[in-house]
Amino acid sequence: MKQQVVQIVEEAKKAFAGANSVKELDEARVRFLGKKGVLTVLLKNLGTLPPDQRPAAGQLVNQARKVIEDLLADRTQAVKIRERERTVQSQLLDISLPGVRYSRGHRHPVTQVMGRVLDIFRGLGFSVRTGPEVEKDYYNFEALNMPKDHPARDMQDTFYIDEDTVLRTHTSPVQIRTMELEKPPLRIVSPGRVYRHDYDVSHSPMFHQVEGFMVDEGIAFSDLKGVLAEFIHQFFGDVPVRFRPSFFPFTEPSAEVDMGCVMCRGKGCRVCSGTGWIEILGSGMIDPEVFRFVGHDSERYSGFAFGIGMERVAMLHFGIDDIRLLFENDIRFLKQF
Repeated sequence: MKQQVVQIVEEAKKAFAGANSVKELDEARVRFLGKKGVLTVLLKNLGTLPPDQRPAAGQLVNQARKVIEDLLADRTQAVKIRERERTVQSQLLDISLPGVRYSRGHRHPVTQVMGRVLDIFRGLGFSVRTGPEVEKDYYNFEALNMPKDHPARDMQDTFYIDEDTVLRTHTSPVQIRTMELEKPPLRIVSPGRVYRHDYDVSHSPMFHQVEGFMVDEGIAFSDLKGVLAEFIHQFFGDVPVRFRPSFFPFTEPSAEVDMGCVMCRGKGCRVCSGTGWIEILGSGMIDPEVFRFVGHDSERYSGFAFGIGMERVAMLHFGIDDIRLLFENDIRFLKQF
């Protein structure tokens, strides 16, 4: 038995020494220490020995197992070091090669435009307020002078969550929420995402809007014209501005604001349909009914409100002809800005 055990240890030593990879070492381990390995078989055969010889024989086999395990551990460490060295040698880097350059991120075109718009209005004395995107029908419609049966609701294709809850169609509800909590004088702009069921080259089901309003004693239409003309001139430069009569249920009188086409400088092109003018925002004097909803005295206070679509401003500012490009996340397009 002793001679047999010594022979197994010698064979294991030679097998480990001849193994030049972790895979070959594992095959040698299975041969000597596995469930069907020679040492395991030897232990199972101890039952054939006389009872008085079994303890000594078992101890001898266990000692041999410990020696083989130690030999395997030492050789495994040496083989792993050698394999690592071979890998490093085969993958030597040419440090003279240029490194991999990662694209530098930057703000989305709409974010850039919105930041600049808010900066201009802050410079004109306006403060920023925000509100929820999931809005009550009351704030989105009723308090803005659009009761349940008002035909103006058909002007906006609304996403309804339930009968009394919608995805807001404009940021004008912030006007109501602010006037409920704060007393005039007020100069507020409210940026944010809004939602309408519309999708083509010039409309998106989700887009961004900045709504603003000013409320105080003695606010007149001339104040509205002055503020909006100043905004357009600061953002787009020296372009002509005109106001056209329009209709919005929460302002009276109401006006669409046009500016000279920034593409053709008023000469007429495809963008402005040959007119030389581009609609840029909607505005008007706040309807007295809106003041009634928030508990302000319309005999004492007056004000104006306006709404600007950020995607439209971005398209005009950067010369983009399809609004869908702003939402498709094509890096080739976005990295131009």
